[in-house]
Amino acid sequence: MKKCSSWGLVLLLVICMVLSGCSSSGMRANEVKNNGTQTTKNKGKYKIGYDIYFAGNTWSVQMYKEFQSEVKRNQDKIEDVIYVESEGKVDKQIANIEDLITKGVDVIITTPNSPTALAPVLKKAQGKGIKVVLLAAKSEYETFDSLVTVNDYDFGKAGAQWLVKQLDGKGKIITLNGIAGISVSDERWKGAKEVFDKYPDIKVVASANADWDYAKAKLEVSNMLSANPQIDGVWSQGGGMTLGAIESFQAANRTLVPMTSEDNNGFLKKWQELRSKGFKSIAVAKPTWLGSEALKTALNLLEGKNVEKNQILPVSQITEDNLEKFVRTDLPDSFWANSRMSDQEVKETFSK
Repeated sequence: MKKCSSWGLVLLLVICMVLSGCSSSGMRANEVKNNGTQTTKNKGKYKIGYDIYFAGNTWSVQMYKEFQSEVKRNQDKIEDVIYVESEGKVDKQIANIEDLITKGVDVIITTPNSPTALAPVLKKAQGKGIKVVLLAAKSEYETFDSLVTVNDYDFGKAGAQWLVKQLDGKGKIITLNGIAGISVSDERWKGAKEVFDKYPDIKVVASANADWDYAKAKLEVSNMLSANPQIDGVWSQGGGMTLGAIESFQAANRTLVPMTSEDNNGFLKKWQELRSKGFKSIAVAKPTWLGSEALKTALNLLEGKNVEKNQILPVSQITEDNLEKFVRTDLPDSFWANSRMSDQEVKETFSK
C-alpha cells in the first residue's frame, strides 16, 4: 500500500508538472504574440495607403515616384504600403479610399480629384482613427489632418504678371488650363484671371482645358491659331502644354510669342534651344517632391508630432537668369527639375 501510494504521488506530481508546463508554455506563446504586436507599434511600423490619383502625365508619375523614393528612406517605420490608382476618376477614387479603410491602413495619402466629393469618405476614414493627408490639391471641407501643396493661386498669378509685363499691358492671348474641376487648375486660373482683369487691353481670345497634356494642347492650340490670326501671348499652366503650343506655332509658321510654362525638362531644353532666337518664357514650379513631403508629414502625424494643418509652400520660378541651373540635358524630357530623387532613380523611372 505504501509503495503504491508513493508511485501514485510521483505520478500525480509528474502530471501536474506536465499540465503546468503546457499552461505556462501556452501563456508564453501568447505573450510573445502580444508583445510582438506591441513592439511593432512601439517601433512605429505603420501601414500606409497611397492613392495614385492620376498617372496620365509625367508630373503625376514623378510625384508618385518621389513618394516611393521617400518610402525607401523610411523602411524602418513602415510595415506596408498599399497602392491604389484612381485614373483621375472621382467615383473610382471614392471606392479606392473605401478599400483602404477596409484594409485598416493607419494613414491615407490622396490627391482629391474633386474638392467636394471626397469629403464623406475622408470623414469616414477619420472616424475610424485613420489620418488623412491631402497631397498637391485642396478640399473645400476640413476632412483631413494635413494638406501639403504649393500656393496654386500664386502659381497662376506669377505667370500672368510676367506675361502682362512682356506685352506691356496689351494684346490678345490664349490660355491653357489643366484638368477641369481639380482645385489645382481652378486656383491657378483664378490667380491669373485676377491679374488679367486689371488690364482691359489684355484680351483672352480663346481658352481650353488641355489637361496638362502635350498632345491635347498641341491640337487645341492648332485650332486656336486657325481661328485667330493674331495671338500675342500664351498663358499656360505648364505640364507638356507649353511644349505642344510651341510646336503648333512652328507647324503653322507663326512667330513664337511669350509663353508661360512649368519646370518640365523637355520644355526647359526647348527654351534653352530657342532663346537665342528671341523666345521668352518663365517656368513656375510646383515641385514633384511634394510626394516625398507628404510621406514625411504622414509619419510625423502617426508619431504624434506637431504638424501644420495647411502646409502651403511658396512657388519657385525659373527665369532667363537661372535657367542653366535647372535644365538637365543629360536626363530625359519627361523629368521635372525640382526633385529629391537620385539621378539613378530618375533614369530608372523614365527609361521606358
